[in-house]
Amino acid sequence: MKTPSNAGVSLPEIVAARSRLQGAVVRTPCTESAALSELTGAHIYCKQEHLQRTGSFKERGARNALAQLTPSQAERGVIAASAGNHALGLSWHGRLLGVPVTVVMPRFAPLVKVARCRQFGATVLLHGDTYDEALHEAVRLAAERGLAYVHPFDDPRVIAGQGTMAFEILEQVPDAEAILVPVGGGGLLAGVATVFRALKPDLEIIGVEPANAACFAAGLAAGAPARVPTRFTLADGLAVEEAGRHTLAIAGPLVHRLLTVTEESLALAMLRLAELEKCIIEGAGAAGLAALLGEGLPELAGRRVILLLTGGNIDPLAHSRVIERGLAADGRIYRFDALISDRPGGLAHLSGVLAAAGANVTEIVHNRTFAGPDLSRVHVLCTVETRDRAHITELQQRLAENGVELGCMERPGALY
Repeated sequence: MKTPSNAGVSLPEIVAARSRLQGAVVRTPCTESAALSELTGAHIYCKQEHLQRTGSFKERGARNALAQLTPSQAERGVIAASAGNHALGLSWHGRLLGVPVTVVMPRFAPLVKVARCRQFGATVLLHGDTYDEALHEAVRLAAERGLAYVHPFDDPRVIAGQGTMAFEILEQVPDAEAILVPVGGGGLLAGVATVFRALKPDLEIIGVEPANAACFAAGLAAGAPARVPTRFTLADGLAVEEAGRHTLAIAGPLVHRLLTVTEESLALAMLRLAELEKCIIEGAGAAGLAALLGEGLPELAGRRVILLLTGGNIDPLAHSRVIERGLAADGRIYRFDALISDRPGGLAHLSGVLAAAGANVTEIVHNRTFAGPDLSRVHVLCTVETRDRAHITELQQRLAENGVELGCMERPGALY
Protein backbone atom coordinates (compact mmCIF):
# COMPACT_ATOMS: atom_id res chain seq x y z
CA MET A 1 0.00 0.00 0.00
CA LYS A 2 1.18 3.52 -0.70
CA THR A 3 1.20 5.91 2.23
CA PRO A 4 1.50 9.69 2.31
CA SER A 5 4.67 11.27 3.66
CA ASN A 6 5.36 14.22 5.99
CA ALA A 7 3.89 12.74 9.16
CA GLY A 8 3.92 15.14 12.10
CA VAL A 9 3.15 13.87 15.62
CA SER A 10 5.99 12.60 17.79
CA LEU A 11 6.01 10.51 20.94
CA PRO A 12 7.28 13.48 23.03
CA GLU A 13 4.27 15.53 21.83
CA ILE A 14 1.91 12.82 23.08
CA VAL A 15 3.80 12.69 26.38
CA ALA A 16 3.33 16.47 26.68
CA ALA A 17 -0.36 16.07 25.86
CA ARG A 18 -0.71 13.56 28.68
CA SER A 19 0.64 16.14 31.12
CA ARG A 20 -1.88 18.71 29.88
CA LEU A 21 -4.73 16.24 30.30
CA GLN A 22 -3.74 15.21 33.82
CA GLY A 23 -6.79 15.74 36.02
CA ALA A 24 -8.83 17.11 33.09
CA VAL A 25 -10.02 13.81 31.58
CA VAL A 26 -10.93 10.52 33.22
CA ARG A 27 -8.43 7.67 33.38
CA THR A 28 -10.96 5.09 32.21
CA PRO A 29 -10.88 1.41 33.25
CA CYS A 30 -9.53 -1.29 30.96
CA THR A 31 -10.83 -4.51 32.45
CA GLU A 32 -11.12 -8.07 31.22
CA SER A 33 -14.58 -9.20 30.15
CA ALA A 34 -15.23 -12.83 31.00
CA ALA A 35 -18.44 -12.81 28.94
CA LEU A 36 -16.89 -11.38 25.77
CA SER A 37 -13.84 -13.59 26.17
CA GLU A 38 -16.06 -16.66 26.28
CA LEU A 39 -18.06 -15.39 23.30
CA THR A 40 -15.07 -14.66 21.04
CA GLY A 41 -12.45 -17.13 22.19
CA ALA A 42 -9.94 -14.33 22.85
CA HIS A 43 -9.03 -12.70 26.17
CA ILE A 44 -10.95 -9.45 25.78
CA TYR A 45 -10.11 -6.26 27.69
CA CYS A 46 -12.49 -3.32 27.27
CA LYS A 47 -11.08 0.21 27.41
CA GLN A 48 -14.18 2.01 28.61
CA GLU A 49 -13.91 5.46 27.04
CA HIS A 50 -17.70 5.81 27.11
CA LEU A 51 -17.21 6.66 30.79
CA GLN A 52 -15.61 10.02 29.97
CA ARG A 53 -17.64 13.04 31.11
CA THR A 54 -18.89 13.68 27.58
CA GLY A 55 -19.33 10.00 26.77
CA SER A 56 -16.42 9.47 24.38
CA PHE A 57 -12.64 9.54 23.90
CA LYS A 58 -12.92 12.69 21.77
CA GLU A 59 -12.48 15.02 24.70
CA ARG A 60 -8.82 13.98 24.95
CA GLY A 61 -7.96 15.62 21.64
CA ALA A 62 -10.35 18.52 22.21
CA ARG A 63 -8.78 19.40 25.57
CA ASN A 64 -5.25 19.16 24.22
CA ALA A 65 -6.08 21.48 21.32
CA LEU A 66 -7.87 24.03 23.53
CA ALA A 67 -5.01 24.04 26.04
CA GLN A 68 -2.59 25.18 23.32
CA LEU A 69 -4.57 28.18 22.03
CA THR A 70 -2.94 31.58 22.20
CA PRO A 71 -4.62 34.08 24.56
CA SER A 72 -6.13 35.95 21.61
CA GLN A 73 -7.46 32.74 20.03
CA ALA A 74 -8.96 31.65 23.35
CA GLU A 75 -10.70 34.99 23.72
CA ARG A 76 -12.24 34.95 20.24
CA GLY A 77 -13.19 31.29 20.47
CA VAL A 78 -13.03 28.15 18.34
CA ILE A 79 -15.23 26.46 15.76
CA ALA A 80 -15.43 22.88 14.58
CA ALA A 81 -17.49 20.56 12.44
CA SER A 82 -18.54 17.32 14.07
CA ALA A 83 -21.07 14.53 13.92
CA GLY A 84 -21.30 14.87 17.68
CA ASN A 85 -18.55 13.55 19.94
CA HIS A 86 -15.82 16.02 18.97
CA ALA A 87 -18.39 18.77 19.39
CA LEU A 88 -19.24 17.49 22.87
CA GLY A 89 -15.59 17.37 23.88
CA LEU A 90 -14.95 20.92 22.70
CA SER A 91 -18.16 22.21 24.28
CA TRP A 92 -17.41 20.74 27.71
CA HIS A 93 -13.74 21.68 27.89
CA GLY A 94 -14.39 25.05 26.28
CA ARG A 95 -16.74 25.78 29.17
CA LEU A 96 -14.16 24.63 31.71
CA LEU A 97 -11.44 26.78 30.14
CA GLY A 98 -13.65 29.79 29.36
CA VAL A 99 -13.25 29.45 25.58
CA PRO A 100 -16.35 30.25 23.43
CA VAL A 101 -17.19 27.26 21.23
CA THR A 102 -19.24 27.08 18.03
CA VAL A 103 -19.97 23.69 16.48
CA VAL A 104 -21.45 22.96 13.08
CA MET A 105 -23.27 19.63 12.95
CA PRO A 106 -25.13 17.86 10.14
CA ARG A 107 -28.88 18.45 10.28
CA PHE A 108 -29.45 14.79 11.12
CA ALA A 109 -26.87 14.55 13.90
CA PRO A 110 -28.11 12.51 16.89
CA LEU A 111 -30.47 14.68 18.93
CA VAL A 112 -28.89 13.65 22.21
CA LYS A 113 -25.53 15.06 21.06
CA VAL A 114 -27.03 18.32 19.80
CA ALA A 115 -28.89 18.87 23.06
CA ARG A 116 -25.87 18.15 25.25
CA CYS A 117 -23.62 20.53 23.29
CA ARG A 118 -26.12 23.29 23.94
CA GLN A 119 -26.33 22.30 27.61
CA PHE A 120 -22.56 22.71 27.83
CA GLY A 121 -22.89 26.28 26.52
CA ALA A 122 -21.80 25.88 22.91
CA THR A 123 -23.42 27.60 19.95
CA VAL A 124 -24.75 24.80 17.73
CA LEU A 125 -25.38 25.38 14.02
CA LEU A 126 -27.05 22.63 11.98
CA HIS A 127 -25.93 22.63 8.35
CA GLY A 128 -26.01 20.08 5.54
CA ASP A 129 -26.88 16.41 5.45
CA THR A 130 -23.34 15.03 5.94
CA TYR A 131 -20.28 15.70 8.03
CA ASP A 132 -18.42 17.01 4.98
CA GLU A 133 -21.09 19.62 4.26
CA ALA A 134 -20.88 20.74 7.88
CA LEU A 135 -17.08 20.86 7.55
CA HIS A 136 -17.17 23.25 4.59
CA GLU A 137 -19.53 25.56 6.45
CA ALA A 138 -17.35 25.51 9.57
CA VAL A 139 -14.22 26.39 7.57
CA ARG A 140 -16.10 29.24 5.90
CA LEU A 141 -17.33 30.61 9.21
CA ALA A 142 -13.87 30.30 10.77
CA ALA A 143 -12.43 32.59 8.11
CA GLU A 144 -15.40 34.97 8.23
CA ARG A 145 -15.42 35.36 12.03
CA GLY A 146 -11.72 34.99 12.80
CA LEU A 147 -12.21 31.84 14.86
CA ALA A 148 -9.63 29.10 15.39
CA TYR A 149 -10.71 25.95 13.61
CA VAL A 150 -10.18 22.68 15.50
CA HIS A 151 -10.37 19.73 13.13
CA PRO A 152 -11.96 16.61 14.65
CA PHE A 153 -9.18 14.28 13.49
CA ASP A 154 -6.63 15.84 11.11
CA ASP A 155 -5.03 18.21 13.65
CA PRO A 156 -1.69 17.22 15.27
CA ARG A 157 -2.88 18.58 18.63
CA VAL A 158 -6.01 16.43 18.46
CA ILE A 159 -4.05 13.36 17.32
CA ALA A 160 -1.61 13.79 20.22
CA GLY A 161 -4.50 14.06 22.68
CA GLN A 162 -6.13 10.88 21.40
CA GLY A 163 -2.79 9.09 21.67
CA THR A 164 -2.75 9.55 25.45
CA MET A 165 -5.16 6.64 25.72
CA ALA A 166 -2.36 4.28 24.64
CA PHE A 167 -0.23 5.08 27.72
CA GLU A 168 -3.10 4.09 29.99
CA ILE A 169 -3.67 0.84 28.11
CA LEU A 170 0.01 -0.12 28.36
CA GLU A 171 -0.09 0.49 32.10
CA GLN A 172 -3.37 -1.38 32.57
CA VAL A 173 -2.71 -4.37 30.27
CA PRO A 174 1.07 -4.49 29.77
CA ASP A 175 0.93 -7.94 28.15
CA ALA A 176 -1.69 -6.97 25.50
CA GLU A 177 -1.07 -8.68 22.17
CA ALA A 178 -3.54 -6.93 19.81
CA ILE A 179 -5.83 -3.91 19.72
CA LEU A 180 -8.91 -3.20 17.60
CA VAL A 181 -9.23 0.50 16.81
CA PRO A 182 -12.41 2.04 15.29
CA VAL A 183 -11.42 4.18 12.30
CA GLY A 184 -13.22 7.14 10.78
CA GLY A 185 -10.90 9.96 9.76
CA GLY A 186 -8.04 8.22 11.57
CA GLY A 187 -7.18 10.57 14.46
CA LEU A 188 -7.47 7.92 17.18
CA LEU A 189 -5.63 5.33 15.10
CA ALA A 190 -2.77 7.73 14.35
CA GLY A 191 -2.40 8.75 17.99
CA VAL A 192 -2.45 5.33 19.66
CA ALA A 193 -0.43 3.65 16.88
CA THR A 194 2.38 6.18 17.39
CA VAL A 195 2.65 5.21 21.06
CA PHE A 196 2.25 1.47 20.58
CA ARG A 197 4.78 1.13 17.78
CA ALA A 198 7.31 3.12 19.80
CA LEU A 199 6.82 1.41 23.17
CA LYS A 200 5.37 -2.02 22.29
CA PRO A 201 6.18 -2.75 18.64
CA ASP A 202 5.05 -6.38 18.84
CA LEU A 203 1.44 -5.39 19.62
CA GLU A 204 -0.76 -5.97 16.55
CA ILE A 205 -2.72 -2.85 15.57
CA ILE A 206 -5.93 -3.57 13.64
CA GLY A 207 -8.12 -0.76 12.31
CA VAL A 208 -11.87 -1.32 11.83
CA GLU A 209 -14.05 0.72 9.45
CA PRO A 210 -17.74 0.45 8.57
CA ALA A 211 -18.13 -0.99 5.08
CA ASN A 212 -20.51 1.88 4.28
CA ALA A 213 -17.82 4.52 4.93
CA ALA A 214 -14.41 2.97 4.30
CA CYS A 215 -12.47 6.15 3.54
CA PHE A 216 -9.24 5.22 5.35
CA ALA A 217 -8.64 2.10 3.28
CA ALA A 218 -9.31 4.14 0.15
CA GLY A 219 -6.78 6.74 1.27
CA LEU A 220 -4.12 4.12 1.97
CA ALA A 221 -4.68 2.54 -1.45
CA ALA A 222 -4.40 5.92 -3.18
CA GLY A 223 -1.47 7.18 -1.11
CA ALA A 224 -3.43 10.36 -0.33
CA PRO A 225 -6.85 11.36 1.01
CA ALA A 226 -9.45 9.87 -1.33
CA ARG A 227 -13.11 10.79 -1.25
CA VAL A 228 -15.53 7.87 -1.07
CA PRO A 229 -19.33 7.94 -1.20
CA THR A 230 -20.78 7.10 2.19
CA ARG A 231 -24.04 5.35 2.94
CA PHE A 232 -25.97 5.28 6.18
CA THR A 233 -24.11 3.50 8.95
CA LEU A 234 -24.90 2.76 12.59
CA ALA A 235 -21.33 3.90 13.24
CA ASP A 236 -22.23 7.53 12.50
CA GLY A 237 -19.12 8.74 14.36
CA LEU A 238 -16.99 6.99 11.71
CA ALA A 239 -19.00 8.21 8.70
CA VAL A 240 -16.32 10.33 7.01
CA GLU A 241 -16.00 10.72 3.25
CA GLU A 242 -12.26 11.48 3.27
CA ALA A 243 -9.52 10.52 5.74
CA GLY A 244 -7.04 13.14 6.91
CA ARG A 245 -3.69 13.96 5.33
CA HIS A 246 -1.90 13.85 8.69
CA THR A 247 -3.69 10.74 9.90
CA LEU A 248 -2.92 8.77 6.74
CA ALA A 249 0.73 9.80 6.86
CA ILE A 250 1.09 8.82 10.50
CA ALA A 251 -1.06 5.70 10.77
CA GLY A 252 -0.48 4.24 7.30
CA PRO A 253 2.98 2.81 8.04
CA LEU A 254 2.01 1.74 11.59
CA VAL A 255 -1.28 -0.17 11.27
CA HIS A 256 -0.94 -3.89 10.62
CA ARG A 257 -4.40 -4.59 9.20
CA LEU A 258 -7.53 -2.71 8.23
CA LEU A 259 -10.92 -4.45 8.23
CA THR A 260 -14.47 -3.43 7.36
CA VAL A 261 -17.64 -4.47 9.19
CA THR A 262 -21.25 -4.70 8.04
CA GLU A 263 -24.27 -2.95 9.51
CA GLU A 264 -25.63 -6.29 10.64
CA SER A 265 -22.45 -7.05 12.62
CA LEU A 266 -22.51 -3.57 14.18
CA ALA A 267 -26.10 -4.07 15.37
CA LEU A 268 -25.23 -7.48 16.77
CA ALA A 269 -22.15 -6.08 18.55
CA MET A 270 -24.22 -3.32 20.16
CA LEU A 271 -26.70 -5.96 21.34
CA ARG A 272 -23.91 -8.12 22.80
CA LEU A 273 -22.41 -5.15 24.66
CA ALA A 274 -25.78 -4.23 26.15
CA GLU A 275 -26.54 -7.81 27.18
CA LEU A 276 -23.13 -9.03 28.30
CA GLU A 277 -21.30 -5.87 29.41
CA LYS A 278 -24.42 -4.00 30.57
CA CYS A 279 -23.28 -0.86 28.76
CA ILE A 280 -24.81 1.34 26.06
CA ILE A 281 -22.27 1.73 23.27
CA GLU A 282 -22.82 3.65 20.03
CA GLY A 283 -22.10 2.06 16.68
CA ALA A 284 -18.60 3.52 16.33
CA GLY A 285 -17.62 2.18 19.74
CA ALA A 286 -18.90 -1.30 18.86
CA ALA A 287 -16.84 -1.61 15.66
CA GLY A 288 -14.03 -3.61 17.26
CA LEU A 289 -16.39 -6.22 18.68
CA ALA A 290 -18.25 -6.32 15.36
CA ALA A 291 -14.97 -7.32 13.70
CA LEU A 292 -14.39 -10.06 16.27
CA LEU A 293 -17.91 -11.42 15.78
CA GLY A 294 -17.22 -11.83 12.08
CA GLU A 295 -14.96 -14.45 10.56
CA GLY A 296 -11.97 -12.28 9.66
CA LEU A 297 -9.90 -12.59 12.85
CA PRO A 298 -9.54 -16.28 13.76
CA GLU A 299 -5.87 -15.72 14.62
CA LEU A 300 -6.85 -13.67 17.69
CA ALA A 301 -8.27 -16.72 19.48
CA GLY A 302 -6.51 -17.22 22.80
CA ARG A 303 -4.69 -13.87 22.60
CA ARG A 304 -5.05 -10.79 24.84
CA VAL A 305 -7.04 -8.28 22.79
CA ILE A 306 -7.99 -4.69 23.62
CA LEU A 307 -11.40 -3.42 22.52
CA LEU A 308 -11.78 0.35 22.47
CA LEU A 309 -15.34 1.20 23.55
CA THR A 310 -14.86 4.70 22.23
CA GLY A 311 -18.27 6.21 22.93
CA GLY A 312 -21.75 5.74 24.29
CA ASN A 313 -23.62 8.75 22.91
CA ILE A 314 -26.62 7.29 21.15
CA ASP A 315 -30.22 8.43 21.30
CA PRO A 316 -32.25 6.01 23.47
CA LEU A 317 -34.92 5.56 20.79
CA ALA A 318 -32.28 4.84 18.15
CA HIS A 319 -30.60 2.38 20.49
CA SER A 320 -33.85 0.50 21.06
CA ARG A 321 -34.30 0.16 17.30
CA VAL A 322 -30.73 -1.08 16.92
CA ILE A 323 -31.28 -3.65 19.66
CA GLU A 324 -34.34 -4.95 17.81
CA ARG A 325 -32.29 -5.27 14.62
CA GLY A 326 -29.55 -6.99 16.56
CA LEU A 327 -32.10 -9.46 17.92
CA ALA A 328 -33.28 -10.13 14.37
CA ALA A 329 -29.70 -10.67 13.22
CA ASP A 330 -29.28 -13.09 16.12
CA GLY A 331 -32.37 -15.07 15.13
CA ARG A 332 -34.28 -14.01 18.25
CA ILE A 333 -37.01 -12.09 16.43
CA TYR A 334 -38.64 -13.60 13.36
CA ARG A 335 -41.33 -12.16 11.10
CA PHE A 336 -43.22 -14.16 8.51
CA ASP A 337 -46.30 -13.95 6.32
CA ALA A 338 -48.70 -16.88 6.61
CA LEU A 339 -51.72 -17.79 4.53
CA ILE A 340 -54.41 -19.27 6.78
CA SER A 341 -58.05 -20.23 6.44
CA ASP A 342 -60.46 -17.29 6.78
CA ARG A 343 -62.88 -19.34 8.84
CA PRO A 344 -63.53 -19.53 12.58
CA GLY A 345 -60.58 -21.25 14.20
CA GLY A 346 -58.01 -20.39 11.50
CA LEU A 347 -56.12 -17.91 13.61
CA ALA A 348 -56.47 -20.11 16.69
CA HIS A 349 -54.87 -22.98 14.74
CA LEU A 350 -51.89 -20.79 13.83
CA SER A 351 -51.53 -19.60 17.43
CA GLY A 352 -51.61 -23.18 18.64
CA VAL A 353 -48.81 -24.23 16.29
CA LEU A 354 -46.67 -21.29 17.41
CA ALA A 355 -47.31 -22.03 21.08
CA ALA A 356 -46.43 -25.70 20.62
CA ALA A 357 -43.18 -24.64 18.96
CA GLY A 358 -42.28 -22.37 21.89
CA ALA A 359 -42.45 -19.14 19.86
CA ASN A 360 -43.84 -16.13 21.70
CA VAL A 361 -46.08 -13.92 19.55
CA THR A 362 -45.37 -10.19 19.82
CA GLU A 363 -47.49 -8.92 16.93
CA ILE A 364 -50.11 -10.21 14.49
CA VAL A 365 -51.58 -8.23 11.59
CA HIS A 366 -54.67 -9.89 10.13
CA ASN A 367 -55.18 -8.71 6.53
CA ARG A 368 -58.36 -9.59 4.63
CA THR A 369 -58.54 -6.69 2.19
CA PHE A 370 -55.24 -7.36 0.39
CA ALA A 371 -55.18 -11.14 0.72
CA GLY A 372 -55.56 -11.85 -3.00
CA PRO A 373 -58.39 -13.37 -5.06
CA ASP A 374 -58.93 -16.46 -2.86
CA LEU A 375 -61.61 -15.30 -0.43
CA SER A 376 -61.27 -18.46 1.64
CA ARG A 377 -57.82 -17.48 2.87
CA VAL A 378 -56.30 -14.49 4.61
CA HIS A 379 -52.76 -13.16 5.05
CA VAL A 380 -51.38 -12.91 8.58
CA LEU A 381 -48.15 -11.01 9.17
CA CYS A 382 -46.74 -12.43 12.37
CA THR A 383 -43.75 -11.41 14.52
CA VAL A 384 -42.50 -13.86 17.14
CA GLU A 385 -39.69 -14.17 19.66
CA THR A 386 -37.43 -17.16 19.04
CA ARG A 387 -34.36 -18.63 20.72
CA ASP A 388 -31.99 -18.61 17.76
CA ARG A 389 -31.83 -19.36 14.04
CA ALA A 390 -32.12 -23.11 14.62
CA HIS A 391 -35.39 -22.42 16.44
CA ILE A 392 -36.61 -20.46 13.40
CA THR A 393 -35.87 -23.45 11.15
CA GLU A 394 -37.74 -25.70 13.56
CA LEU A 395 -40.68 -23.27 13.58
CA GLN A 396 -40.84 -23.22 9.78
CA GLN A 397 -40.92 -27.02 9.70
CA ARG A 398 -43.74 -27.16 12.26
CA LEU A 399 -45.79 -24.63 10.32
CA ALA A 400 -45.38 -26.65 7.12
CA GLU A 401 -46.27 -29.91 8.89
CA ASN A 402 -49.47 -28.32 10.20
CA GLY A 403 -50.62 -27.04 6.83
CA VAL A 404 -49.67 -23.38 7.32
CA GLU A 405 -48.45 -21.97 4.02
CA LEU A 406 -45.77 -19.31 4.32
CA GLY A 407 -45.79 -16.37 1.94
CA CYS A 408 -42.94 -13.88 1.65
CA MET A 409 -40.63 -14.62 4.57
CA GLU A 410 -38.13 -12.21 6.06
CA ARG A 411 -34.72 -13.83 5.99
CA PRO A 412 -33.30 -13.95 9.53
CA GLY A 413 -30.70 -11.24 9.92
CA ALA A 414 -31.54 -9.49 6.64
CA LEU A 415 -31.60 -6.00 8.06
CA TYR A 416 -30.38 -3.73 5.29
